[in-house]
Amino acid sequence: MCGRFTLNIPPEVIAKVFGLQDIPQYEPRYNIAPSLAVATVRHIEDRNKLDFMKWGLIPSWSKEIVRSPVNSRSETVHEKLMFAQALKYNRCIIPASGFYEWQSHGDHKQPYYVRLSNSSVMGFAGLWERWKTEDGSDLETCCILTTDANEIMKPIHDRMPVVLQSDSYNLWLNCNMHDPHELERLYQPFPPDQMVAFPVPDLVNNTRFDGPACIVQV
Repeated sequence: MCGRFTLNIPPEVIAKVFGLQDIPQYEPRYNIAPSLAVATVRHIEDRNKLDFMKWGLIPSWSKEIVRSPVNSRSETVHEKLMFAQALKYNRCIIPASGFYEWQSHGDHKQPYYVRLSNSSVMGFAGLWERWKTEDGSDLETCCILTTDANEIMKPIHDRMPVVLQSDSYNLWLNCNMHDPHELERLYQPFPPDQMVAFPVPDLVNNTRFDGPACIVQV
């Protein structure tokens, strides 16, 4: 799964990577948790656009918030009613610098930070929905697709986010491509030789901590 990640890459780099017309405005974040607002890239009105959405998907047809998953398994996402519409029509990319996962050591769970070895942008495969709140306003929410762990991740956890290759961004964001089976080839674990993972301080366990100290190797 993916339950915590970071985004501390300069906005102008994000704009270049995803072909944004405008440079987004945000502060570096080192401990992004579920229910918080996360940056998402969508293709809207013939251009890529970055917006912030609540992390935890609520389908547009839902009458009430029963649950709002932050992840969906890529192997079965096309079979689940909760994700079916979003997979066909509402795909997005969630930019990240890296993500956290916890390895069990007896009673202690050691947090690890995972990033690309060249420290470049990760693009998580995401889904988004627009839900009407009780007061009639729109709430946009999102989730991250996951896949099997690669060789870097296996000693830590059996799942990892679907990290898209940059040459797959346009396909994933293509609003006119509605066949979920055409996307299955994108769900492969990211090449382990392009990633690094290392232990970080326990302070990342507390979402009140959000600073560079969260990703210092210990």
